[in-house]
Amino acid sequence: MKDLDYMELAINLAKATTGQTSPNPHVGAVLVKDNQIVGMGAHLKTGEPHAEVHAIRMAGDKALGATLYVTLEPCSHFGKTPPCSNLVIESGIKKVFVASMDPNPLVAGGGIKKMLAAGIEVEAGLLKDEAEALNKVFFHYIKTGLPYVTLKTATSLDGKTATTIGESKWITSEESRKDVHQFRHTHDAILVGVNTVIKDNPSLTARIKGGGKNPIRVILDTNLRTPFGSRVVNDNEAKTIIVTGCEADSDQIKKFTENGVEIITLESPRIQIFDMLKKLGERGISSVYVEGGAEVHGSFLKENAFQQVVTYIAPKLIGGKTAPAAFGGDGIAHLEDTVSLDIKDVKKIGQDIRIIAEPVSEGG
Repeated sequence: MKDLDYMELAINLAKATTGQTSPNPHVGAVLVKDNQIVGMGAHLKTGEPHAEVHAIRMAGDKALGATLYVTLEPCSHFGKTPPCSNLVIESGIKKVFVASMDPNPLVAGGGIKKMLAAGIEVEAGLLKDEAEALNKVFFHYIKTGLPYVTLKTATSLDGKTATTIGESKWITSEESRKDVHQFRHTHDAILVGVNTVIKDNPSLTARIKGGGKNPIRVILDTNLRTPFGSRVVNDNEAKTIIVTGCEADSDQIKKFTENGVEIITLESPRIQIFDMLKKLGERGISSVYVEGGAEVHGSFLKENAFQQVVTYIAPKLIGGKTAPAAFGGDGIAHLEDTVSLDIKDVKKIGQDIRIIAEPVSEGG
């Protein structure tokens, strides 16, 4: 095996932990000596040992003189666990390949500097793009303090989310709906508007085979119209946060909080998307999966407040000028102002097509 192969193995180890390390990054590590793998590991959950620790513990005395392949720069600060760069030095590792640098200001090159000062050879950038894609949520959250936002839509081939009389169950296939639950499992929070709660009374949980992590449920509800009998208020399957405006009734707020629902009251009468995202980020929520209706999606589009779009397209034609589309609101008047997307993945799921796209960054 070559250096590239070992780093690829480390990246695959990290990929296997998708959805369970938040707010920490996904990290994999492989330790090699005499062309043999002597240790490997991945960071499994916040507060638990980091990937390098697992790999070094597995290697034991064989770590002396070995080469470490790690997907993210070893930390250099004391957090919930001791600095990994210290352990790397103490273990006698002679060389370290680092795929991507850690943007966390508490690290930001400090781990590499510490290892270089101890006489360890360090090479950075091996499979850098793959490693950064793996931690795009973490990088965005660390750099902005805001959660990474995924907008999910499900439409017919002609772009409709329901018929002219409002029927929408089910436009897409059972296979697509299962895929949606996997996305819920890998996000910290799921977000909808109050109209979705009133109309559908959803659970907003991750129902995947073998069990999964239910996301925090976030409801945008300017005037606190969420029914007290709704599942998100009463089922205790996951934490529920209702975001409301400053004019919401205080007695209503008290009733919800006494029932275990957290209320975030914004400073303005109407919900401002970035103000709401900032409040969620302050609570350690690093990713949000938006399954709102057309108006909610339109609000995120208007503010350009998203990092990813996941669209399921069913091979059906609905038609009708009054049949709703995925994005509502005022829309964008001029084509030059539209959000250009870079298609990252196209996959057939059941009879549907799933498209994953991201906004094109400045300069391409």
